[in-house]
Amino acid sequence: MAETPLFSIVIPCWNYGHWLTRAVNSVLAQDGADWELLVINDGSTDTTDAVAAELLRQHAPRLRYLAQANRGVAATRNRGIDATTGSYLIFLDADDELAPGALGVYRELIGRNPDVDLLAGAYRAITEDGRERIRSVGALAFSRRQRLRHYLFTKKLNFSNSAAAFRRQVFVQRRYPETLRSVEDIPVFAYIAAAREIAVTPALVAIAHRHRGSLRHNLDNANAASKILLDELFRPGVMPDWALAYRPRYEIQRYLSLFRTCYLAGENARALEFYHRALRSNPLRTLSRGSYLRKYLNLRRR
Repeated sequence: MAETPLFSIVIPCWNYGHWLTRAVNSVLAQDGADWELLVINDGSTDTTDAVAAELLRQHAPRLRYLAQANRGVAATRNRGIDATTGSYLIFLDADDELAPGALGVYRELIGRNPDVDLLAGAYRAITEDGRERIRSVGALAFSRRQRLRHYLFTKKLNFSNSAAAFRRQVFVQRRYPETLRSVEDIPVFAYIAAAREIAVTPALVAIAHRHRGSLRHNLDNANAASKILLDELFRPGVMPDWALAYRPRYEIQRYLSLFRTCYLAGENARALEFYHRALRSNPLRTLSRGSYLRKYLNLRRR
C-alpha cells in the first residue's frame, strides 16, 4: 500500500456480521495498492467481532478494525474520516459490495477531473427476492442551483454512499450529522451539490442489497428525524444563502417521499400520517402533486 493512500474505504457495521465478509472481499478484490480498508464495529451484538477476527487473521495489515459502543452510522463514518488518511473516502455499507473494477473507475475519473470533490457512479440494487435494477446517477446540470434542485426535488441526481468517493476536504466543512440516525447522507450530498465540484460516470461502482428489515428500521428513524433533518440540511453558514430558501418546499417533498415509501412498503397507516403532514405544511402544493394524491385517495378507499 502507498504511504499515503489515494482511497480510504470505511465499512461501518452494526449487526451485519453475516454480510461483512462479502463486503470486505469486494474491496480486497480491487486492483492497485493505493487504498486502505477500515471496518468499524458500531456496537454490534451479533457475530461481527468473530467475523472480523477471522478476516483480520487472513488479511491484516491490509484490513484494519476498530470497535466502539453504538453511536450510529453518522458518528461511525465520522470516526472513519479521522482514523484514515486517504485523499478520497468511500463509505461502503456492510451489506453492500464494491463492484469489480470500481477503484479503477474512480482513478480514471480523478485523472480527468483532478480537482473534483465527489465522484459518483451507478449501482445495482438487488432485493431479497432477487429482483435487480441498475440505478444511475443521472445527468449533471451545469449550475449548482440546478444540481441542488435535481437532488432534492426532481431526483434527476441519485447519489448513494456506497457508490461515491468523497474528497477528504469536503468533511472540513460538512461532517455527517450525528444527531441523525438515518438519512444522514442527505445533508452531505446536498451541501456538495450546492457548493462543491462533482464528476459522474454511468459505470457500475457498487452493488446495493435491499432488505425489508432495514427499510422498516430506516422508516422508524426517518419519522423521528424529520425536523432535525431540515435543520441540518438547511444549516446557515454551511449551505449557501441562496439554498436556504428551499426549506419550505423540501419539507413538503420530504413528507411526500416518506408517504410514497410507506405506501409501496404496505405501511398504510404511516403513509397516511406523512401525507397529512404534507397537507398541514402546504395544502395547495401537496394536492397539486397528482401521483401522490391518487395514491392517497386509493388508501382512503381501502
